Amino acid sequence: MWLFTKRPKEPVLDPTYGDPHRKALIRAMEKRKWKFARELLNMAADPDEMAFLMEAVGGVDGVQDWIGDWIDAEPESPLPVLVAGCHAVHWAWEARGGKRAKYTTAAQFRGFHERLRYAETLLQKVLAREPDNVTAWAWLVTSSRGLSVGSAEARQRFEAVTRLHPGHVVAHEQRLQYLCEKWSGSHEEMFDFARSAATAAGPNSLLHELVAVAHIEKWSATDREEGNAYIVSDEVRAELLTAAESSIFHPDYIPAGPGWAPRVATFAMALELADEFDAAAHAFALLDGVVTEWPWQILGDPVEKFTASLDYVTTNRS
Repeated sequence: MWLFTKRPKEPVLDPTYGDPHRKALIRAMEKRKWKFARELLNMAADPDEMAFLMEAVGGVDGVQDWIGDWIDAEPESPLPVLVAGCHAVHWAWEARGGKRAKYTTAAQFRGFHERLRYAETLLQKVLAREPDNVTAWAWLVTSSRGLSVGSAEARQRFEAVTRLHPGHVVAHEQRLQYLCEKWSGSHEEMFDFARSAATAAGPNSLLHELVAVAHIEKWSATDREEGNAYIVSDEVRAELLTAAESSIFHPDYIPAGPGWAPRVATFAMALELADEFDAAAHAFALLDGVVTEWPWQILGDPVEKFTASLDYVTTNRS
């Protein structure tokens, strides 16, 4: 079992995950310093790092108000168009809000779909210049869910990503969301995808996190009493532990790569819900007080829910 020498730091919501590269990019975008942002994005070592940086761009408010200046200044470059398209996908979800469809107004849906169609136009412009732009394809995987793109086309978009970069974490996460019962799929499709991806992934891969996401999604979609009984079942607990041991608990895993924190947090939440308190405490120790929007926003205010979950785990550890 795992041993701990200290309690994690005081929880703080940190969109940078303590990563100086991500922090510099967020600041550059906030200050509209697109030349510096361009250099930071061009430093991405691989498609996964580019995706994690683009997620940071998506969280910056107001980019849509000035990104045209960058596009006009560098008309031959697909990068500012890609930035605009990826940001617009996140901007669309802001218009929709985070509630389920029955609690979302017609006006919210109109804004959501208008912004997604705008995003798709931009991303398709990128692909017209660079057909193998992995990031553009990955964000089209996300928009396919919001626009209820047909199953065949949605699958083709995902396969366009994995043909170029088989282990693309963000694309896999977004494909899983498309396959959720609350969007265009079912629990069965979601679990088939998550388990297949985990089986294909090697040890020390974040793709094993998909199994934890799937269990959280089923728990969240189920009546609370039934959901709680489901997630503490022996079968679910064993599968969560196996996934964690193949990923964030693997001896070679280092919680410092791009985009690490929300994926570790997913395990922390799932293991806490499953009453696997020692394992959950280990995940919280890896986070060391870093709070992310996902997955805690499922429960409410991220800092409050992170703190409550950590306290519960600490109290109930054997």
